[in-house]
Amino acid sequence: MPWNPEEEPPFDPFAEPPFDGEAPFPDGGPVSARGGVDAGRASTGSGSASPRAARSATAVAPTALEALEKIFGYDSFRNQQAEIIDTLIAGGDALVLMPTGGGKSLCYQIPALVRDGTGVVISPLIALMQDQVDALTAVGVRAGFLNSTQDAGERSRVERAYLDGELDLLYLAPERLRVSSTAQLLDRGTISLFAIDEAHCVSQWGHDFRPDYLQLSMLHERWPTVPRIALTATATEVTHREIATKLQLGEAKHFVSSFDRPNIQYRIESKNQPMQQLLALIRSEHAGDAGIVYCLSRASVEKTADFLVENGITALPYHAGLDSRIRAANQSRFLREDGVVMVATIAFGMGIDKPDVRFVAHLDLPKSVEGYYQETGRAGRDGLPSTAWLAYGLQDVVQQRRMIQQSEGDDAFRRRLGANLDAMLALCETIECRRMQLLAYFGETSAPCGNCDTCLAPPEGIDGTIPAQKLLSTVVRLLREKNQRFGAGHIVDILLGKTTPRTTQHGHDQLKTFGIGTELSDQEWRGVVRQLLAQGLLAVQGEYGTLAVTEASAAVLDGSRRVKLRKEPERSSRSAKKSKVASDLPAQSVDLFEALRAWRSSEAKAQEVPAYIIFGDATLRGIAISRPGSLAELGGISGVGENKLAKYGEALLEVVAAN
Repeated sequence: MPWNPEEEPPFDPFAEPPFDGEAPFPDGGPVSARGGVDAGRASTGSGSASPRAARSATAVAPTALEALEKIFGYDSFRNQQAEIIDTLIAGGDALVLMPTGGGKSLCYQIPALVRDGTGVVISPLIALMQDQVDALTAVGVRAGFLNSTQDAGERSRVERAYLDGELDLLYLAPERLRVSSTAQLLDRGTISLFAIDEAHCVSQWGHDFRPDYLQLSMLHERWPTVPRIALTATATEVTHREIATKLQLGEAKHFVSSFDRPNIQYRIESKNQPMQQLLALIRSEHAGDAGIVYCLSRASVEKTADFLVENGITALPYHAGLDSRIRAANQSRFLREDGVVMVATIAFGMGIDKPDVRFVAHLDLPKSVEGYYQETGRAGRDGLPSTAWLAYGLQDVVQQRRMIQQSEGDDAFRRRLGANLDAMLALCETIECRRMQLLAYFGETSAPCGNCDTCLAPPEGIDGTIPAQKLLSTVVRLLREKNQRFGAGHIVDILLGKTTPRTTQHGHDQLKTFGIGTELSDQEWRGVVRQLLAQGLLAVQGEYGTLAVTEASAAVLDGSRRVKLRKEPERSSRSAKKSKVASDLPAQSVDLFEALRAWRSSEAKAQEVPAYIIFGDATLRGIAISRPGSLAELGGISGVGENKLAKYGEALLEVVAAN
């Protein structure tokens, strides 16, 4: 499918560039995740007080539970984590489908700490490797990465640490495995396991296909005794099977967790001044929160970011057309500062390890449910209340249908794209629980959730047969009587009986359907068109997106098929309030929580790391609610491991005592 010039490629521009050897960045210097030219750091963790010092021949590795408690600060595993971890520790392979925020990283990090050698993590985004390594270093894990942002000296130091057995985890981009020297380096050390993150990238039917993932079968071929784990947050049954086949994981144990993210509230609205709708969402529900706003084109990204800034929101743009240093700097601010809104194309987000994103908004219709789920999953990774909000309208449907028609793929490819869009439209137009429909797409059954817009304000299903007949009849009459096709706007004008230059010039005011639709407003008629397109009762044709009837339309016109339409409920305006995270706290804990966030922000700036690397919101909430008075009490709070307790304990107790 060809990409619109204003549309982004389905991968992150910070991915490892294709090369056969070491290739410098085209702008003359490596781009770091911190923005600008950076010498880079080995980040092996050797400078921190590690609960796991370099292991001697007689040293005893921690058990999985010991690593969880002492290093990461959690007292128990969640869901299938323990079984997945035991599988890898025992030397078996695993294929893991687990939602974002479900704890996938621990499934390979802990086995890498328990097994002898270094865990090698294949990650598609080099721009985030520094932050991933920083997060591990902060809890005392010895981690490093190799990618093109480093100079020769940095690479040499990380390689030496790996060969000397001083790394618990080593991050690589899939492209780097094409370099023969990388495989030769790995041969010279001890590999405890391979972790293939974002494994859906191997699927050509997925939403983030990366050709370099296809070569990862070489891991099993070259190192057949090293256990492998492939992980993804989104995969239909088709994608699931393709991951297993392409990565030669036929003998692996498969772990499929529930795709449900109960902390996310899914809401979809009809477009009506979408930027004003977005502003209302942020002001009324997410003031001061971090969020991501997705737009289809570069131009709309910049326009939306400027609009938010003009209205007092800290917002930054991100798209592939920006200079690489600007992208890096904006991403760095988003990761490190509280309350930043990133306005971006789909080039942004995969692998973003920021747990406190409180909302994800879409100003354009996603191409598939898989893509939508992946993108909305970037909200609320910490399990706290978050919002997934989408505004979509008639033009979204017309544009997507036209892009599918113009795609360069064969008929099977276009049918697949059409099926993806149909599923997305069904999610948008449903009168049932959105979460039920979303989970059903991934083969999971559920009950109404009570935490989506269709549960909280149920829409009404109405008999729309007569409006559908009026609209379809207008399309038919234009073709039969005038041999003309027009887009939705002109057809709505005819139904409303509007006298315009086009209706009079073409004699459309003489059609029998002229003015027969005054019972509905312009916006309501556009909703009818949108829903008929979604149901396959209208089609989009040609470069200009004109409307045409389909084979299924005949049954509606002759009255043998009834048409059910969705009537939008009245949306009550929401009163302005603080961030959901703060508003859900007991009143006596709010001030302390804000004081803890301010302390965390100051600490993060001093260390030049993202705030969540210090502590996540969930941990600060726990501190604010329990108000610990000693290091022992503080150490019992989820997310406070031994390393962080030793480093930040006294400072945290001072903040608690002062508030």
